[in-house]
Amino acid sequence: MEIKTMMPKLIKWSLSLSVLLAILFLVCLISLSIGTMTIPINKLIQILTNQSNNTHYTILMDIRLPRILVGISVGGALSISGVILQALFRNPLVEPYTLGISGGAALGVSLNIVLSLYEYYVLSLPFFGMIGAGCVIIIISSLNISGLVQNVQRLLLIGVMISYVCNSLFMLIISLSKSEEMHSIMFWTMGSLEEPSQLLIYCLLIVSIMGCLVTFRYSVDLNVLSFGEEDAYHLGVNVQKVRNILLMIASILTGFCVSVAGIIGFVGLVVPHFVRLVLGNDHRIITGASFITGAIFLILCDLLARTVISPLELPVGIVTGLLGGLIFIYALVYK
Repeated sequence: MEIKTMMPKLIKWSLSLSVLLAILFLVCLISLSIGTMTIPINKLIQILTNQSNNTHYTILMDIRLPRILVGISVGGALSISGVILQALFRNPLVEPYTLGISGGAALGVSLNIVLSLYEYYVLSLPFFGMIGAGCVIIIISSLNISGLVQNVQRLLLIGVMISYVCNSLFMLIISLSKSEEMHSIMFWTMGSLEEPSQLLIYCLLIVSIMGCLVTFRYSVDLNVLSFGEEDAYHLGVNVQKVRNILLMIASILTGFCVSVAGIIGFVGLVVPHFVRLVLGNDHRIITGASFITGAIFLILCDLLARTVISPLELPVGIVTGLLGGLIFIYALVYK
């Protein structure tokens, strides 16, 4: 009987994921094709397989494809972080950016840059980012558990205050840094999918996929937690264990994303909202669909950032900030 009732859902979910994957593939092809130098889509396979044009091959393999991989990883990871935080806090308006978690990660990464630790080991960048994000998550979670945060507005206000504190410390670090470090830090904070380190790109891709899989593993628990922690406890969910694991996943994903791509806001807010609107509130489908939709959204934003004032380029964080900020204001006022 349960199989019969689940079958329509499984068919709908399978079709939805298939459509999203097809859209992602199409968006990736368009992103590979369009830029300062346009490459026809029908010639992409020929260039990639035969390397018939060294210039085109270099553009595709060294510039555009790495950006797409970063876009998939960061867009997916930030969306998963948003899904986790919204489920655990039972608040549809929270995400890494609005809670100040991205600011904490940025503070950790900027400290690493000023101390030049990344020159010795490039993976120290995401490590510092994860520490910064984890510290903010611990603060927010402690306030929420203790009952000091009773409503949506207060939680968001605390997130804004944490962002201000992190930003002030960040500006202090910049003021004490060298001029060349100041320029690199400022450009990095605006958000960009351009990452020269292949090691960071592939590590980010692996971490984001693993984060999605672990979150999916706890998707049923997230469904139960949406009724409240007390109800979840009585239904057999190890609330503390699930909460700690998923908060750790959110801090790892956010810290890694910020260390590679800078501060890219509102992806974790916009994408889960859209997915819930279309597919419902079951985290068994929300998790995978949010990852793919987040990848599509960020690649499209990056494409817009690269082409709207070509040959100049906008930071992708500005594009996501404008689009996501408008949606956030609408959601805060009308929902």
